[in-house]
Order: sequence, then C-alpha cells, then structure tokens
Amino acid sequence: MPKSSNDWKNFRRIFQSLEKNRPVLFFVAAAVKRWLFFSGFVLATTYSGRAQTNFAFAADHGGLILPKGFQAVVVADRLGSARHLTVRDNGDVYVALRRPEGGGGIVALRDTNGDGQAEVEERFGELGGTGIRIHDGYLYLAQVEGVIRYRLRPDALMPELPPETVVSGFPRQRQHADKPIAFDEAGGLYVNVGAPSNNCQERDRTSGSPGKDPCPELERQAGIWRFSADALNQTQTEHGEHYATGIRQAVAMCWNPAAGALYVVQHGRDQLDLWPQLYDEEENAELPAEEFLLVEPSDNFGWPYGYYDQLKGKRVLAPEYGGDGEKAGRTAQYKNPILAFPGHWAPNDLLFYRGSQFPEKYRGGAFIAFHGSWNRAPLPQKGFKVVFVPFKGRLPSGKAEVFADGFAGRDVVAQVDDARFRPMGLAEGPDGSLYISDSKQGRIWRIMAGGQPQK
Repeated sequence: MPKSSNDWKNFRRIFQSLEKNRPVLFFVAAAVKRWLFFSGFVLATTYSGRAQTNFAFAADHGGLILPKGFQAVVVADRLGSARHLTVRDNGDVYVALRRPEGGGGIVALRDTNGDGQAEVEERFGELGGTGIRIHDGYLYLAQVEGVIRYRLRPDALMPELPPETVVSGFPRQRQHADKPIAFDEAGGLYVNVGAPSNNCQERDRTSGSPGKDPCPELERQAGIWRFSADALNQTQTEHGEHYATGIRQAVAMCWNPAAGALYVVQHGRDQLDLWPQLYDEEENAELPAEEFLLVEPSDNFGWPYGYYDQLKGKRVLAPEYGGDGEKAGRTAQYKNPILAFPGHWAPNDLLFYRGSQFPEKYRGGAFIAFHGSWNRAPLPQKGFKVVFVPFKGRLPSGKAEVFADGFAGRDVVAQVDDARFRPMGLAEGPDGSLYISDSKQGRIWRIMAGGQPQK
C-alpha cells in the first residue's frame, strides 16, 4: 500500500481515473474509495448534477409525487426530528434537529461516491434548533434563546468546536419558540421571534377571554429583529433592530437577493371556534389565511388585533378585540399579504430558487414547505406539501401550484400523527438540486430535474 503523501495522491488519481474512464471498474473504485474514507483518506473527487450520471434515484421518488421530468434521491433517513437544513458548496448537508438525538443537535451528511446518498453521518452540538444557514464560512444555528455559529473547516465535514455565540437573551417561551434565520447582502442577520400565545388574550386559548390592549407581547416578540451577522455576543435588547412587528409566528423566512427584500410566510392564529356564535367548523378550519408577506423596515402586519380572511380578501378584526367576523376596524391600517393560503397549512420554510438546473419557469420563484395542520378537526387535516409560487420582480406573477406531494401517504388525514411524512425544511444545493427535510421520520430528499429511476 502507499506510504508517503505523494503515493496517496497518485493512488487517488488512479481510482478517480478508473471511475471516470473505466465504467466496468466503477464499483471496485467506489468500494476502495469508501474504505479509504473510513481509513482517514478522502478522495477529492467533485460530483455535480451535470457531471454525475449514477445517482440512486428512487423508483417511487422516495414516497413523493413530483412533476413530470423530476426525480428524487433519498439522501438519508431516520435522522430524528429534522428541522431546517442547509447545503455547503461542496455538497455536504447540515440538518438541524429540534432536540439532540444520537449524540448531537446537528447532523452532518456527506456523499462519498456521488450517488446522491449520504454514506457518512456525523452529529455534534449540545442543543438543537430550527434555523440553520451557511454564511461567510460559518454554520449558523438558531436555538430557542439565541443564535450560535461554527467555523467550517476546508474539506472537513465537522466544523470547529466549540461554537461562538452570536445572539443571546431571547425571551423564554412555551409557544412558538422555534426561530428561523436569514442573511442579507449587507451583513444583516434576521431572526424571527414568535408570539408566546395564540392571540394575546388575558387567558390564553380561553373562550370569551378578551385580548390585552395594547398587547405587551409585541415589545420583544411577534416580530423580526435584525443583527450584525459578524458580531459576537449580541443581545436582543442592546443590539437588535426591531425590523418588523405584528407577525404571530413565521418559521418560513428567506431573504430574496433578486428583490433585495425579506419575505416570510406566517402561521395564522388558531381556534376561532372559541367563538362558536361567530364561526362554524368549516370557517374555523379554513380561517385565517397563512400569509405570504413582503417584509420591509417598520412594517406592521396587525397581529393580534386582526387576521387576513382570504375568502373575503381583506383584514378582519379579531374577536378578542371586538370583531364579528366581518368588520375590519383598526386592521384596515395594516399591510396586506402578497399572497394568501388556506388556514393551518403550517408554512415552515421558504426558499427562492436561484439555480439553473430546474426549467425556466422555476427560476427566481418561491418554494414553500407546508408542514401540515393539527387543528382543523373535526374536518380533515391539510397541508403536507411543497408549493411553488412564480415570481417577477418583487411579487408573485402567477398562481401557486403543488410541486411535491404525497408526504401524508394517504388521501385523508384525520389526525396529524396519521401523516407518513411532514415536509419541514428546504435548501438548494450548489448544482441547483432542491433538498427537503421531513420532521416525522427524519428523511431527506434531493429533488433533481431529469434522470431515470433505478430499477
């Protein structure tokens, strides 16, 4: 076997040549390469969607229903309570877990043979989180009370430990504590802080209980804060810019560089059926809208004083503040969404597609992962899909359409636990592939245009 570093380099070149020029010996080369990895030597082969033709496409798209011309690879499975995910420029995938499982709160995945599936899995981090993004050579993770970051090492799957604290001191809360993050081109870090209640009532989620007026939760919650992406040891109260308010909870958040603006898709309030004299079962299931918002500095979207009724096409005063399901009242002053979806679909991630692998219609458009509802009973639960919205400039240019479906695994979902998968996170790979995470079983899909499934 090779002894020196030069010998190892020559050895790598031989097997890379075998993979490229001698297909008949591909499996021999791949087997040896995998042995080399676990022995501490990683072949520096670079794979891309254009160059690689040996992807392990699933015959059934890994349980999904996709548009014609798309295929799916199951990158990994059974990871745990997967939240958001992000992909490095070398193809390594990092998945945030809601809580630490199997030795860490972040899962790092590497494909060593170019088939799209992860052969290597590492775990690290004492706590889990939701928002996870790569920015300027660091891996950022948003936890329930702060944001940390890990320095990524060249060619290494595992980052440097321990992490650095970027922001700390967010309020402790039992509801809507999960936080997404986004970055702009000017060095800004955006963090959504959810409302700690359903609708700021005197007695939370209680029939007939009035809303607090003014709502004190708006001071440090139910909005978006902007920080410096590069500064350490910041706090919300001392360093955070209160960027926007009146947003109940937005787990789906993304900066769109083409528009130079921040976008979120909000989780609308629950339990309008606490006022049965105003709302029937169907209205409770369909209302209020899940709002797609273009967020600009100092915007106010009106929570908790009202909600957007997509059936009426307007904002409506909340019953906790004297609303009757019809009148707008004070909510007429608040900014409207750019698009509205049916109630309780639970939008949990947002991605603007920047690649060129997908057909032209998808370029510049938005993908939204709907986690699926829990509170439409006694009507069936809905959501459980990834939706695409075409864009032109700063606004949608057409109707939303289903891109990936079949997550639920059944036509009717009576209870949320009946769903087979729940789409949670979205990420774009360096070759333009779309990655989707599932929070139910911890599956990761890589969606690609073209290719043929394995038989």
